[in-house]
Amino acid sequence: MKHLKFCFCIILLVSFVIFPITAWSESKVEKDKIVIGAARPLSGPLAQIGDFAMGPIMTMWAEEVNARGGINVAGKKLPVELLIYDDTSDLGTSTRLIEKLILEDKVDFLFPNCSTAFLYASAPLANKYKYVYLGAEGGCTTLTAMLPELPYVFGVLNYSDYYQIPVLADVLVAKGVKTAAIIYINDLHGVEYYHSSLSEFMKKGITIVMAEAVPPFSEDVELVLKAARDSGADALCGYVYPPTTMAVLGQAAAIGYSPKAMVLGPGVNFEFFKGIFGPQMLEGVMGFGAYNSKSSPEIADFIARFIKRWELGAMDWWGGAFYFAGLQCFEKAIEKAGTLDNTRVRDIMAKEHFDTILGDTWFDMTAGGEGGGLLAKECHPGQVGQWQNGEYEVVGPTDKATTDQVIYPKPAWPAP
Repeated sequence: MKHLKFCFCIILLVSFVIFPITAWSESKVEKDKIVIGAARPLSGPLAQIGDFAMGPIMTMWAEEVNARGGINVAGKKLPVELLIYDDTSDLGTSTRLIEKLILEDKVDFLFPNCSTAFLYASAPLANKYKYVYLGAEGGCTTLTAMLPELPYVFGVLNYSDYYQIPVLADVLVAKGVKTAAIIYINDLHGVEYYHSSLSEFMKKGITIVMAEAVPPFSEDVELVLKAARDSGADALCGYVYPPTTMAVLGQAAAIGYSPKAMVLGPGVNFEFFKGIFGPQMLEGVMGFGAYNSKSSPEIADFIARFIKRWELGAMDWWGGAFYFAGLQCFEKAIEKAGTLDNTRVRDIMAKEHFDTILGDTWFDMTAGGEGGGLLAKECHPGQVGQWQNGEYEVVGPTDKATTDQVIYPKPAWPAP
């Protein structure tokens, strides 16, 4: 009996001493900063995207967070430090660097790498190690099907079948487009956009009369442009990356090929693109994403801050507002969790709504909330944009449009 009383006293002692200490240690923050790692294309062909899309957004976000004193974690404000490695635009290098950041550097969180194929390869890797993984420059129809098994993955950007091509088809049909020619890069991005177009255009009565694949960073596209011109298609769609996007526009003008509608992929949505070609050359050219200062007062304020910080040269009219809103969700989830534990942060991101520059912002989660998710389509400020008088206007969907017209046919190229 005495032995039992002694054991009971020991149990009580453990209850009063160990448990309070454990609870206290969970809430106490020992760190003096939050280290966020990423493998990014600081060099190589993808740098043309990374340097002008998520790169400046995450830098500006970190600067603004630190100007406020940091992220409030359980009552302690922690500044953010970005640890960025150059993946040289090489997929194998990128995934190796992500594992280095996790296993060797032991970063607190990860930020995404760049492009559809890289996202597809890296999201499962981050999920394996239970790191929250926001998408950035990349959207992947193939990855969407995997989201129920990837609970730590949160797609931020809109992409081919996540309403871009369906909305594009609506815009084109409304203007009387009957036929289309397609040039696409022979990688995951191009192939997915091409296949989404095959399906959506057919549904809406648009016939694809020519389709040709080109290497991912090809800068010689004259032959395929001549084939598109000879097809007589109403619309030319170029699902290509910036080096090829610039080649398509420049070489189409050089051979006098001016289709009634021209839709181009990553690159045409950047402000630097207008700086290279000029607003007259871009008049009527369409692309994806889209938002501007007319989208909302909150987005207008974000743009003003961005212009002040970067002097406009880096503005991405497709993804910039998406990326920043995603980072706001991430920051608010950390503060609500009161911890740097990725699992707890993930659970809050999966369940909560957040007030961001996009307004009420949330993720549509898969597998009843147990899988990964995508930024809800209701939060998207636009799916299709068009250059009009030097502004990248939202032309689709109509309820998000920032202009009351879609230019069709596209004006002929200005004289050299």
